[in-house]
Amino acid sequence: MTSTGIVLAGGRSSRMGTAKAALEWHGSTLLRRVTGLVGRMVDGPVVVVRAPGQALPELGPEVELVEDPREGLGPLQGLAAGLAATASRAEAAFVCSTDLPFLHPAFVRRVLRALDGGVEIALPVALGFPQPLAAAYRTTLAPDVARLVADGQLRPAFLLRDHAVVRLDEAALLADPVLARLDPELASVVNVNDPAEYEAARARPAPEVTVRRYGVLAVAGQRGPRTVRAATLAGAAAAAGLTLDRHVVAALNGDQITRDGELPLVAGDTVAFLAADAGG
Repeated sequence: MTSTGIVLAGGRSSRMGTAKAALEWHGSTLLRRVTGLVGRMVDGPVVVVRAPGQALPELGPEVELVEDPREGLGPLQGLAAGLAATASRAEAAFVCSTDLPFLHPAFVRRVLRALDGGVEIALPVALGFPQPLAAAYRTTLAPDVARLVADGQLRPAFLLRDHAVVRLDEAALLADPVLARLDPELASVVNVNDPAEYEAARARPAPEVTVRRYGVLAVAGQRGPRTVRAATLAGAAAAAGLTLDRHVVAALNGDQITRDGELPLVAGDTVAFLAADAGG
């Protein structure tokens, strides 16, 4: 099943008092982080739905922007805009808000895989609540969502009422051994709604990742793998005593070659640093 990602960034953030998308996150932003993590697990581009004229922080080249034509109608309107923009290119979409700093790609993969058979919506139920903004939807739902919005039925519950939904409780989610190992507390669905929640989330330790220096970068005493805490590639480079410049590139998990310092990292990642000429 082909998949894409939809990140809703157009909320008013009234409780936060400032746009969540641009909130700083270990040298990057919340929106840059979430789009990068969703992008790992989907086939197509990640679509960001923003309010009309909304300014956004810099995003990766794999991200597309869609403007929500009707501001102030809530997440169902954003979902309608995102599904309409992706329906011709993918069968399924992982849909989330921009304020999930601990989202893990293993969670995205687990939820998308639940869209099998006749299931139209895979809805996690975690940390005591249904999570419609960390869920997977068939893109064929686009006209139905648009119809609900036109009728003024703006709560996600109206969509869930009328379609085939599989509810993934915590036991079902953690039956995935990779997710259970890398996100056992299901922090993937922890969002930040106000300054206190943001500060508490920002104070958590960065994820543990493995770094290694290769070739001429493998100085004495740093030839083997090391575990460090880093939320971005730049953070991992600094922990390894390096700077990402034209002389240094990194391989994320053995394949993605990059020197994008804002590339988000999660628990379980491995970053190999090598001289740029060695990376091709």
